[in-house]
Amino acid sequence: MANSIVRTDRWQLNPTPKQHEFLEATVNEYRAFCKALSYVVMGHWTEIAGSSSRCAAVERLIHKTSSNPNPKYQYFQKRFYKFPSYLRRAAIEFVLGQVSSFLTRYYDWQSGNRASIDALPPRFNPKAGCYPALYRGQCIKFDSEFNVAEIKVWNGSDWVWGKVQITQLRQRHLLSHAKGLSPSLIVKNGRAHLSVPFKLHPKKLSGDVVCAVDVGINTTATATIVSSDGTVIQSAFLHRGGDIDRRDKVLGQIRRKAKLTKKLHKGFCKGLYRRARGINHNMAQHISKEIVQFALSFGASVIVFENLKDWKPSCGKKRSTLKQRFHGWLHRLLVQLTQNKFVEVGGKVELVYPRGTSSWAYDGSGQLKRTKANYALATFQNGKRYNADLNGSSNIAARYWAYKLKLAYRNGRQLLSSKSSGSKSRMPIVLSHLWDLDATLHLLDRSVEHSLARKVY
Repeated sequence: MANSIVRTDRWQLNPTPKQHEFLEATVNEYRAFCKALSYVVMGHWTEIAGSSSRCAAVERLIHKTSSNPNPKYQYFQKRFYKFPSYLRRAAIEFVLGQVSSFLTRYYDWQSGNRASIDALPPRFNPKAGCYPALYRGQCIKFDSEFNVAEIKVWNGSDWVWGKVQITQLRQRHLLSHAKGLSPSLIVKNGRAHLSVPFKLHPKKLSGDVVCAVDVGINTTATATIVSSDGTVIQSAFLHRGGDIDRRDKVLGQIRRKAKLTKKLHKGFCKGLYRRARGINHNMAQHISKEIVQFALSFGASVIVFENLKDWKPSCGKKRSTLKQRFHGWLHRLLVQLTQNKFVEVGGKVELVYPRGTSSWAYDGSGQLKRTKANYALATFQNGKRYNADLNGSSNIAARYWAYKLKLAYRNGRQLLSSKSSGSKSRMPIVLSHLWDLDATLHLLDRSVEHSLARKVY
C-alpha cells in the first residue's frame, strides 16, 4: 500500500444571489486567463520546455516585475487587473499540463500511431472547462468550525474577499492523519461547491482474521470473517432488495419502449439508462460501506474477493431474466469501491482465483449440487444443505490463507505437491484444508511437549 493517498470531499456552498454572481465571475475570469495563456505557452513551447523552471519562464513572458519591467505580452497586465499571484501560478501549471498533453498526442499521431489510417489529428481546445484552485491563506480561508469560507472573488472591477456559508461537508477534515490541500471552486448548473482534496496517511491495519466476500446474483454480497485456523467467526448477508426492484422497474420500462420501437436509434432511452446506472452505483456505494464497517468491527485487516476481471457469465435460456440480472451484477464496481474505502483506514483488498469456490463444499465432502427451485441453496454429497453464497465466501477466505501459509501459489486452486510419494489431491482448496493443517500442527505440538516431558522425567 502507498504511504499516502489523496481523497476529495465535496463541501456544498450556500451563496446569496450576489455572492453566486461573484463566484461565477471568478470562474469565468480564471478561464479567460487560461485561454489567453494557452496561446502564449503554445507559441513559446520550445523555449519553455527547455527551461529549468517552466512556471518562471511563462511568468517572464506575461508578468511585470521590477526585474522584468517589459514583459513581451503586456495584454495580461491590462486585461487581467490585479490578478492574484497564486491564481496566476495555478493557471500556468494547468495550461502547461494541457499543452504538454496535446503535443504528446499530436507527435504520437504524426509518427503514425493511430487508431485507424484515416484518423484525424487531435485538436487543441483552449476553452477548457477548468476551475480555479484556491490556495489556503492566499485565496481562501476557513473559520475554526468550517462553517464559513472566505474566498477572494472577482466582482467585475476588483478582487475582494467574500464570506460564503458552508452548508454540507464530510468528515475527512476531522481525521488526525489527514492534511487538507488547496480546494477548487466549482460553479455550474446554478450551484456552487468546493472540491477539497485531502492527503491521508493511514496507519496500516494488522490482524489474524480476514473478511471474505462472495459477490452473487441472488444475494448481492455475502461476507464471512475467518481466522487463519479456519474458524468462522461471523457472517453477514448484504442485500438491497428495494434498490434492485427500482432498478429492474426502470429496465422494464426500457424493454417496453424497445418493443414499441421499430429501430433503436443512438441515445435510445438515455435518461432511463442513466437512472438505472445511478441506482446501481448508489447500491454499490452503500454495500461497499457496509462491507468495510463489517470487516472493521471484527478486526479484519484484509478483505478478500474473487478475481472476476474479464470474466463473462453465460446467461440463461431465451426470454429468461438471468441475462438482465447479470447485466446489473456489481462484481467489479463493488470491488473497486470497497478498495477505495478500505485503504483509507489502512486495510487492503486481495483477489483470489475464483474457479471452484462455489461448486465445492467447504467441509471437504466434494462437489455440491444446486437446487433448481432455489439456486441459492446447495446440497452437499453427505446430504447437508447449506447456503451456496455462504459456502463460497468461506472457501474464498481459505484460498487467501492457503497462499499466506504457503500451502498454495497466489493464483493456485489446489494445494502444493508434497514431497511424499502419495498422489496429489485434485480437490480445490476449501475451508477444511485449514482445519486439517491446524489439527496437524496441534498434534505436532503435543508430540513435542510429550517428548520434552519424557526427557525431563
